[in-house]
Amino acid sequence: MGITKITPFISKELHKELRKEYVRYAKVFPLTETLDFKVPSKWYRRAIGSCEILFGFALAIIPHQRTKNAANIGLILLMLLAGYSHVMISDPFDRCAPTIVFFFMLCGRLVVWYQTHRREMLDKLATAQNGNGVKRD
Repeated sequence: MGITKITPFISKELHKELRKEYVRYAKVFPLTETLDFKVPSKWYRRAIGSCEILFGFALAIIPHQRTKNAANIGLILLMLLAGYSHVMISDPFDRCAPTIVFFFMLCGRLVVWYQTHRREMLDKLATAQNGNGVKRD
């Protein structure tokens, strides 16, 4: 989706629709009212699209786990911002649904990582306490 927000290369129709939608999203940007800061919709759309591409690339390609988790959290924050924007402009549910689904998928990925990481740490601790390297169950 990030590529579609930046360029019409994949879908001209979707890119044109996103350009129109981001005019509405820029009006409800959270810092608009609190800091009296108006973000141009063109730059808002490009910034969100660029972040999606960057975080998606890091999540898919870079093997370092901390980088993957940081990218995951960055995408979660973008989904929260997208959800906020959808609610503020009263989008119908069918427009909000992909954001909600992607949000829960990203949260699920973090939960699975945490569980496997915790299991590995407990196994290492049990092995270290045994002293002989044999795992006890």
